[in-house]
Formats: sequence, structure tokens, C-alpha cells
Amino acid sequence: MPAIDDLLKEFPPNTRDQLERAWGNLPEPVQKELEASVKYLPSDMVRWRMLLDLALPNFKMTFAEKHGIAIVGPANVGKSTLYNQLVRQREDRAEVSPVPGTTRVNQEADAGLFRIVDTPGADAVGDVGQQEKEHALAAARDADFLVIVFDAIQGIKRTEQELFEELNALNKPQVVVLNKFDLLSSKDREPVLERTAANLRLKKEQIVPLSAKTGSHLDDLLVAIAKAEPGLLTALGRALPAYRWRLAWTAITGAATTSAVVALTPLPILDVIPLLAIQSSLVLGVARIYNYEITPVRARELAVTFGLGFLGRTLFQELSKLGGPPGWALAAAIASSTTVVMGYAAIVWFERGEKLTTDSLKHLTKNLTDALLNTFKNFGSKKPSKQSLEETLRETLEKSTLAQNRDELDKDAQTEPK
Repeated sequence: MPAIDDLLKEFPPNTRDQLERAWGNLPEPVQKELEASVKYLPSDMVRWRMLLDLALPNFKMTFAEKHGIAIVGPANVGKSTLYNQLVRQREDRAEVSPVPGTTRVNQEADAGLFRIVDTPGADAVGDVGQQEKEHALAAARDADFLVIVFDAIQGIKRTEQELFEELNALNKPQVVVLNKFDLLSSKDREPVLERTAANLRLKKEQIVPLSAKTGSHLDDLLVAIAKAEPGLLTALGRALPAYRWRLAWTAITGAATTSAVVALTPLPILDVIPLLAIQSSLVLGVARIYNYEITPVRARELAVTFGLGFLGRTLFQELSKLGGPPGWALAAAIASSTTVVMGYAAIVWFERGEKLTTDSLKHLTKNLTDALLNTFKNFGSKKPSKQSLEETLRETLEKSTLAQNRDELDKDAQTEPK
């Protein structure tokens, strides 16, 4: 029967070291519940590897290190304008002009927990152009993440396709941006987006149309980066406070879908540890997004405030007695809803320093569980595949009022007086 140390050995060395430190910092009540649950674990670790693999992206989100983001693409597509939207200090801004080749060398700025590098056009010709291209490709090779920018007006020609293939060959996580989208007429936008996707051999959903000049849809870019590389999520939140809510919501939906998939696994009671790990990691990740330092005292307070595991088990028992939804749907809905509410409670705490009341936690969890169960009816009694469940749940959460506007949820969320 494995112990906590045996579970930690299942992770890669670097991650394991971070998790061991995190375990030492967990509040005592959380440690005790985890330790008590170990007795339910099977001796066969193969079944557990699957669950631990599901939780790994959320641990990565929590323990991210500083990353470098390189903005690359052809000349005069708006790379420097986008760079200026992301840097925080005025003195770090790049020179911008309509003249191609204004940026001749790489320019780097520190934006909190990640670095941003603006690069020259990587498609120029001639001796000077070749030198600028080498600067850009060197920055791309050194970066942890690429933001590849193209121009909606210029379109994708052979030179752009060749550059995209060259950048793809670096095997870096990336997001493709179609800039100057605001300059297109409304009737041209969808055809241009589809044509760009076809020329780059991408799905149109893999391209973020925006206006670097106005900042329109910049938040969509940040969310796309967070989805493509979870390790950047907390760094983005720390560096760009204005987008913390959107980034935190991305973290919540990711953890909620993972929790739902874990709940599908036919291991009675065994979902306690991975769900607690995912949810604890989510709270720590949201704390980092909001630049909130968790002290041991604060951590104990959070453990009490966000103790939704017991609430979830109670809710499962109550709803099971009523009959109706199949067990898999009930487990997935409750695992997901408690994770969402835990993330929301963490946001309220880090934004306002207030605790949601127990009645409010119950009310929010019950309402969300009912909504998810109603969505899961479309699956019937047959348990869905992991992919189907993830896609349905993510789509449902993204369409929810909370994803667009927190006002309605805030009406139902009562907090204790300070």
C-alpha cells in the first residue's frame, strides 16, 4: 500500500522536488486528510499513473518558473505595437512607425514573471535583411514560447508560409496572431480568417484575430497563450493584473474539466487524493495570479474556507438517494462544480480578503451541479469518453454567465464580514 512518498515518486524529478516543498507547506488539516486517504490506494500504481498524469498540468500551472516570450513574424505586421501593449514600463517600449524595418535588433523587457522579446522582421532579403532574420530566429530559439504575428491586410504569401514552417520546426509552444483585423470590413473578416488558416494549415480556432494598435481582443491572446502553455498562466496574471479574472477563469475551467475526468475513473473513494491535489493546486495557482503571498496562517484559513471536499461527498450522498442521474454523471458534475466554486471562492478571497459563507458555498455548488447534470443528460446513461466529457464541460462553462460576467454570481455569493 503506497504512501505519499510513493505517489510523489511518480512525478518527474523537477516537479517532484517542487511538490515535496508544496506538501511541506500544506496546512495540517489537508495533510491529515490526504494521509488518511492513502489507506484506500491499491498496490498497483499503474492505475494511479493515469490519474496523476491528469493532475500534472495543474501542478505545472502552480509551480511555473519565469518564461521568455518572443514575438516573431514578417516585417511591418505590428510586432512592436503588440510588444508595447504587453510591456509595463514606458521606457521599455519599442519605436513604432509605418516604415518596414523600423526594428533592426531584438529588444527585451521584463514583464513580471516572464520576459518579452520584440524582434525584427524575419522575412527580409539582402545582407541587412538576413542579419535581422538571424536576430529574430535566435530570439525564437531561446524563447520558451512564440507569438507568431501575421498581417490581415497583407495576407499569407509563400514567404510567410516558409517563415511559419521554419518557426514550426523549432517545436516551441506557440500562438498565431492575425493583426490589424480591425481594418477589415465586417464581411471580409470571416473569409480572411478562413483563408489564413488554410494557408498555414491550421484550424481557424488556432488563430487569434486582434488589433495590436487598439488593444482589441488582447485578452483573447492572453487566454490562448495560457491554454497553449499552462506554465505561463500564473506569470501572465502576475505581470498583467488587468487580465487576472480571465486568466483565473481559464485556470478554473481547466481544473474543473480535469476533476470531472478524474471522477469518471472507477476507483471508489480513490478520487479523493487527485481531486484534492487538483483543487489545492488551483487555489495556489489563483493566489499566484493575484500576486498573493500565502503564509502558513493564511493557508490554514484557506483550508477551512475552501473545504469543499466534504460538501461534495455530502451532496453526492443526498442526490444519490433521489435516484435519477447515473452515478458517473453525478460524480463528474459534483467534482467539477466543487472545483469551480473553490476557484471562485479563492478569487473572492484574493480580490477582497473576504470569505464566502458556508451557505453561499452550498448554494453555488448545488446550482452549478444541477446545471451540469442537465447538460450531461445529452449523454444518456452511457458513460462518455474522456474527450467528449472534456469538450462538453469546457463548452458549457465557457458559455456560462460567469465566464462572461461575474455580476450574476456575485449576487448569490454572500461573504462573511471582515
